[in-house]
Amino acid sequence: MLSLDDFTPITLEDKVVFDKVLHEYPPVHSDYIFTTMVSWKEYACYHYATLGDNLIIYTKINNVIRIRPPLGRRQKSAYETVMKLALQQQSDFPLGVIDEPTKLWLGQQFPHLRFLPHRDYFEYVYRASDLANLPGTPYGKIRNRLNKFKRSYNYSVETMTADTLEEIKEFLKRWCIWKDCASDPLLEYEKKAVMYSIGHFEDLELSGIVIRIDGTVQAVAVFEAMSPTTAVIHYEKASPDFMGIYKAINAEAANLLQDTFEFINRESDMGVAGLRRAKLSYRPHHMVNVYHMERQSIIV
Repeated sequence: MLSLDDFTPITLEDKVVFDKVLHEYPPVHSDYIFTTMVSWKEYACYHYATLGDNLIIYTKINNVIRIRPPLGRRQKSAYETVMKLALQQQSDFPLGVIDEPTKLWLGQQFPHLRFLPHRDYFEYVYRASDLANLPGTPYGKIRNRLNKFKRSYNYSVETMTADTLEEIKEFLKRWCIWKDCASDPLLEYEKKAVMYSIGHFEDLELSGIVIRIDGTVQAVAVFEAMSPTTAVIHYEKASPDFMGIYKAINAEAANLLQDTFEFINRESDMGVAGLRRAKLSYRPHHMVNVYHMERQSIIV
């Protein structure tokens, strides 16, 4: 019988455990990427346990524990065990971040289950070539702003290396002052997550680019492979002093990634209205829909 006592906090040393499973079963949602879990551990308190050849994850946010579907090969017995554990939690939706293929499979195995879509966690996936080339009329406004940026500033693009990480950390500290991270708990957690990722950039096997204007770092993008066809952009930060710089860092990252990946996952909007408008304006190829399972429908 699986219990919460069987779980341990996720640490950097667990990367080899997750790499083995996620290499064979690539995630479709970024919340299952090891970088996400270990970097955001202070916010979501990620824990994991092993169940046969599956990994089981739970998060604890605002004292609410939510179990995740098993990582690895789909086995009805593993899901039955996880749902029993979920029923012991207090949330009305104790099993969460269930992607569409898993939801369909669960519906076949357990027809009585009911699911609630969690729109704030839907992720935006784009064709890499669209973000790099901004083709046609639909991208006209974005393309115009990007071109204005290119005309207005003396900028260069370079790949992140170990030699530039300290400079990037200083830029991120400036970014948090601009955003007043201290006044927003979620931004403060994001600051910690970004700093952790940069601090363990090589350990996490991340990649990234920076934009310099007059020699100074003014924008960064951090990304990694999510699957053989998809890269994920974990962070994209830029100075507010340069109009169009977010358009530039977006396009430059896509330009680099399009040679290797067909798609780019730019994660969710977390329900932030301005961010949702911006992500929709880039015309996603598709969304990664996720759901929570209704507690009252769980019968095992």
